[in-house]
Amino acid sequence: MGVSVGVLDHFNIRTRKLAETVRFYEDVLGLEKGARPNFAFPGAWMYSEGKAVVHLVDISGTDEAQKPDSGVVHHVAFVSSGFDGMAQRLKSRGMTYEARQVPGGALWQIFVNDPNGVMIELNYDAAQEKGAAPAEMADDMARR
Repeated sequence: MGVSVGVLDHFNIRTRKLAETVRFYEDVLGLEKGARPNFAFPGAWMYSEGKAVVHLVDISGTDEAQKPDSGVVHHVAFVSSGFDGMAQRLKSRGMTYEARQVPGGALWQIFVNDPNGVMIELNYDAAQEKGAAPAEMADDMARR
């Protein structure tokens, strides 16, 4: 089952965990590490559908403090496809995530944190996904 995270211009993360963060965006979200201008500082650009959507800056060689989360930004959201495939990918990696169905049922969501504490929201058009809402969403909605 294919998974696409969709397109956003980009967001920037300043991290002391560059390799771990690159692995998360590659292995978990399915983004690809790609071309990056020759900046005077280390980092990586992560691509979705040919667009550099996540810009990573390695601050491990600086005195800059690592922020413990995404600061005042609560989360970053992507229009996505392949809900079941993403849920299976997260489960197979033992990752903690939350699946929700937006009231009214037209939108399914997955929330997962990257290694830096940045919350990623993945939004799925229920009409484009196969089958009924997954059981974990029904369980989550019942707990609310």
